[in-house]
Amino acid sequence: MAQPQEDPDPSEYLFVSLEQKRKDQTKPYDGKKMVWVPDEKEGFIIGNIVSTKGDQVTVDCPGGERVIKKDQLQQVNPPKFEKTEDMSNMTYLNDASVLHNLKERYFAKLIYLFDT
Repeated sequence: MAQPQEDPDPSEYLFVSLEQKRKDQTKPYDGKKMVWVPDEKEGFIIGNIVSTKGDQVTVDCPGGERVIKKDQLQQVNPPKFEKTEDMSNMTYLNDASVLHNLKERYFAKLIYLFDT
């Protein structure tokens, strides 16, 4: 009879390495200018506020400048929350930030466990 094998250690799929954390924290960040911009293709993309006039905001983002209503923009989290294991700790818990975190963890081959 075959011996049951021990389950492999899942740590590499759960936690971000120190090397990756250091790399992520070097990303440029300006909490006053960086925002998530709604995008039909990507869902949300990062943009930088250029100017504000009333409730209209001009944002520089991939593909050029866009004028968007202020209430459609969402704030970007500091780089220390990149690929975070516990999204409830994020400074800004909004749709764009949650989707970005899940996407980044997926591409880094990291599992995200939802705790209920």
